[in-house]
Amino acid sequence: MSFLISVSRVVDAVNARIGKGISWLILLAILVSAVNAVVRKLFDTSSNSWLELQWVLFAAVFLLCSPWTLKDDEHIRIDIVNAALSKRARDGIDVLGHLAFLLPFSLVMMVTSWPFFFASYAIEEQSMNAGGLPQWPAKLLIPLGFTVLFIQGLSELVKRVAIMSGRLEDPNARAGGHQAAAEAEAERLLAVAPNVGPQDAAHAAPHKN
Repeated sequence: MSFLISVSRVVDAVNARIGKGISWLILLAILVSAVNAVVRKLFDTSSNSWLELQWVLFAAVFLLCSPWTLKDDEHIRIDIVNAALSKRARDGIDVLGHLAFLLPFSLVMMVTSWPFFFASYAIEEQSMNAGGLPQWPAKLLIPLGFTVLFIQGLSELVKRVAIMSGRLEDPNARAGGHQAAAEAEAERLLAVAPNVGPQDAAHAAPHKN
């Protein structure tokens, strides 16, 4: 188990670095979109390659940052149900979810999308739109994204089993995240609420004109 935990740490570090690097493509997508809009308005011209580049950049961020999101436990949960469960129950749900849903689905996507990409690459597939981009780089993002997500899913499974067996401290419980920060703020407001009088509440409430 200690070896698997060490491998998991390497996977986490690599996917976090990939995610942080790929996230800068959001800025590039904004710049491409802004330039395309300005050129279209000022010169009444545009290019399908600019539009398709925005789609590719968004796909790259969505697919290649998903392992980083999974690592930091920032994926969406049903907080009302999740908060009512014990820590061990939540960990058990995570293990079940990884085994029954995340890993099988990622594996299916890997198996089906790699041939999908290779077929596109073999014929050097181009966009059906005039002046568009080659299609195979965009199609490469699908198997690549699900491959790294599958590897990160294995890492999360190893960590969750180690946490449940007491061999590892939950890094997300210590580091927090958006959800943990929101829970901490909610606890702070609940603690302050009994000490707030009606007059203070009136001042804190939003005013309507």
